[in-house]
Amino acid sequence: MSASPILPIAPKRLAAGIAPLMRWPLPALFSWGAAWAAFLFLSRAGLGLLAALLLASAVGASLALLHSARWRRIMVALGFPLSVLMSGQLTAMPAWTWLLPLALLALAYPSRSWGDAPLFPTPRNALASLRELAPLPEGARLLDAGCGLGHGLRELRRAYPQARIEGIEWSGLLALAVAWRCRWAKIHRGDMWAQSWRPYALVYVFQRPETMARVWAKACSELSPSAWLVSLDFAVPEQKPRATLALPRGHSLWIYQIPAKQ
Repeated sequence: MSASPILPIAPKRLAAGIAPLMRWPLPALFSWGAAWAAFLFLSRAGLGLLAALLLASAVGASLALLHSARWRRIMVALGFPLSVLMSGQLTAMPAWTWLLPLALLALAYPSRSWGDAPLFPTPRNALASLRELAPLPEGARLLDAGCGLGHGLRELRRAYPQARIEGIEWSGLLALAVAWRCRWAKIHRGDMWAQSWRPYALVYVFQRPETMARVWAKACSELSPSAWLVSLDFAVPEQKPRATLALPRGHSLWIYQIPAKQ
């Protein structure tokens, strides 16, 4: 009698069902929820407020170690104690006020953008040498794909003061903020993956390692040959850059030139 095919398939279906639950920031919410559960249990068990806070914070910090990216570990570790501070447990503030930062986070960082890079700014002077490494004619159009609050736009302007600089940002709240901060730039509110990159001589990204292959595929499909793709910190897998540049504080710049179409 042949073995049932259900058993080999079941783990795959289980993994497929769990995968959406592991998408950031849901793991952070689970970690914070576990820390809160520990805090409430310990408090109701008669443990002092400070001791319960310290032990629950230790739970949150332990769960933070399960995250691979340093910025995620920091956010998870700090999330619980900050939420306690905002909840009114340690102050006279009403308990509902800690929901306000979460509401602002949802507006600034909507779920559709969770698969892209987090909101981290481009360091000052990170692109200072870019004009020598990736020369462009005066008036060239440049795009910061996922421009956040405009730090990358400002660095592009310093590197190419005569260029026409544009940015695209999915978050409506951030798009409004960057349009106000960088009034000399043209800001598009939309999806960086859906908007065409064809008009641009250079596209700048500060993405994640797992999205760089997709960035390269889009750049090769839409940018003209000899156009530039510039990435902060993360290389394109299996592609040789035209130049690389080590920056302070462990950052690096990866500069690629789009090859001729085959």
